Amino acid sequence: MSESRCCWVCFATEEDDPNQQWVQPCNCRGTTKWVHQQCLQRWVDEKQKGGGNSRVVCPQCQTEYLIVFPDMGLLVMIMDTIDSIVYKLCPFMAAGIVVGAIYWTAVTYGAVTVMQVIGHSDGMAIMEQADPLILLVGLPAIPIALVVGKMVRWEDTVLALIRNYLVHVPLVKYLLPFQIDISPNEAIRSEDIPPISDPISATRILCGALLLPSIAVLFGRVFFESVRSNFHRTVLGGMTFIAAKGCLRIYHKQQQYYRHCKRRILDYTAQNIAAYMRHGNSAPTSP
Repeated sequence: MSESRCCWVCFATEEDDPNQQWVQPCNCRGTTKWVHQQCLQRWVDEKQKGGGNSRVVCPQCQTEYLIVFPDMGLLVMIMDTIDSIVYKLCPFMAAGIVVGAIYWTAVTYGAVTVMQVIGHSDGMAIMEQADPLILLVGLPAIPIALVVGKMVRWEDTVLALIRNYLVHVPLVKYLLPFQIDISPNEAIRSEDIPPISDPISATRILCGALLLPSIAVLFGRVFFESVRSNFHRTVLGGMTFIAAKGCLRIYHKQQQYYRHCKRRILDYTAQNIAAYMRHGNSAPTSP
């Protein structure tokens, strides 16, 4: 008595379609031993996802299927080889194009920054007299240095020093709210205090770093118009902007700390619900 065949793809037997071609493509035994040739072809197409030369294995016994193709001649074989090489090289070529585009964008940005900071004529003269190798290395280093400098959180260090050592200075106590009024039965634990550092935002760092030269030029023209040197004026404007922004960030961070420590969760009463709906999370609390 012959063994009954059942396709593990469509679950059809020999009685269902006696004209189908059967194949035993792997080392499986039992119900997964046989499969229709056409069903297996469709299943292989789904696994290869258009890549006709990729290897396919049995999902059960992990045996690699022996897939053979008819001989189509030398020309087709050469074209298949070229197509395979191009397919493998394209990701590397695309990565090189992207890196090259970023590099030349950085070079262009560096050149524009030099002319913006020093002055158009002086900047052009310096770059024309400089060694080309220095320009190819130095110009793209300008945006990199700006981004790295933007990542330095010097305001957090200053705020930590103020919190640890300058709390009792009268001027600091007046400007920054360090004293938190709490009831005797309450205590602020270390885990309840918000962290000094904010989450890093890549887009904010990139935009802030690349816009810094333009802002420095603007601040220099507004506050240091009497300085004749465009370079010195821009440096002073940049330092003024960084210092002013840092002071504001320190003040804002300390205000966030104060607000965090003073927040309270209200009783869920009708009066508190009405007050919250009117004023939001800034609603005054009553004992």
